[in-house]
Amino acid sequence: MKIVLLNQFFWPDSAATSQQMSDLTTTLAARGHEVHVICSKGGYAKAASTAPPPATIHRVSGLPFVRGKIGRVLSYLSFYPFALVRALTLPRFDMVVSLTTPPLVSLVGTAVKVFRGSRHFIWEQDIYPDVALNLGYIKPRGVIDRTVGWLADTSRKHADGILSLGKCMTHRLVRRGIPATHMHLTENWSNGDQIHPLPRPGNPDELTLLYSGNLGLAHDVRTFALAALELKDDPRFRFIFVGSGSRREELRQFVKAYGLESVEERGYVPRDQLNEGLAVGDIGLVLQQDSCSGLVVPSKVYGIMASGRPILFVGPADATPALHIREHQCGWQVDNGDHAGLSRLLQYLADHKDEVHAAGARARQALMEHYDLPVGTARIASVLEGQPVHAVQTVMHLHSNSPLGAKLPKGSAT
Repeated sequence: MKIVLLNQFFWPDSAATSQQMSDLTTTLAARGHEVHVICSKGGYAKAASTAPPPATIHRVSGLPFVRGKIGRVLSYLSFYPFALVRALTLPRFDMVVSLTTPPLVSLVGTAVKVFRGSRHFIWEQDIYPDVALNLGYIKPRGVIDRTVGWLADTSRKHADGILSLGKCMTHRLVRRGIPATHMHLTENWSNGDQIHPLPRPGNPDELTLLYSGNLGLAHDVRTFALAALELKDDPRFRFIFVGSGSRREELRQFVKAYGLESVEERGYVPRDQLNEGLAVGDIGLVLQQDSCSGLVVPSKVYGIMASGRPILFVGPADATPALHIREHQCGWQVDNGDHAGLSRLLQYLADHKDEVHAAGARARQALMEHYDLPVGTARIASVLEGQPVHAVQTVMHLHSNSPLGAKLPKGSAT
């Protein structure tokens, strides 16, 4: 097949969606497909140092991406017309796969389906307008909410299929009226060959938590910050934040105001150095706001698992990271706002590092069996080729209790 992927960011931009697209294009090309990508000139994250993926890249003009609200919107708006013209004037594609950067770029895929007869799949990365609504960018039931929602759902209902990143995301889409039978469960992945367990450098008496990636509005910074404050005088703990994002300054100001010497900031790590970068922590930290459960699915979870580290997820119990933790016994989940429970859990883990190592080993095993790069990209490729590999089922909210205020794997001491 001749397949085109639509997304604002692609190689060499190191945005998460760009990296996933690069992996997928490599798999599709290896399976005999001709792959094209329509994208902008980048600007979301640092340029990757990896070799170009096996795809024909069509870069379109538009305003450069900036992280301010107005600049971001203008950059998004400038991408639509150029991407649409390019998609409709290139030779016909058998299939178009649209992602969700910018929001409503699936409408370009819908237009290609209508005017060129191509099949169209939407690879959902963020559910709009729900993300903007829950983060306070737009008013509930306002004109923007209703208009964007109608356009997005119309595109979804007319697509040939939806690629969902997790059961929580599927549940959200079903609530929007999209049939579950329309969707395919295609979780993200990590490269288990490139990212593998390495010993943590530094003081072996410390317990180091690593947050690697974007720290944005969908992430719960406050619960972590208050727990770190409670542990301020305990020399056993070290917290490292790698990357950038709109909430990094908020964290930076908190750290400065309270003199938290245990919290350290570092810049983005290039993808070809990610293995060493993830090895600096004993535990991978993942943060998510309650309101964003299912709207976004943190892809950083899979890199943590590949590195043989357990996951510490501060977020809703029905979100995909929490489901993975319970299914594979590979970490711990703490509710948003339960900073006291998080603090107690960390003190417990500092005294029981054998449990940390055991949970990390289970995380690595689960990654290799279910979320390794060849497995993850083959899931999507099989769906696009008409061989769905997962029946999607919606999920209900799951609850469990712990004396620590955290959700511990079965068999862990409390």
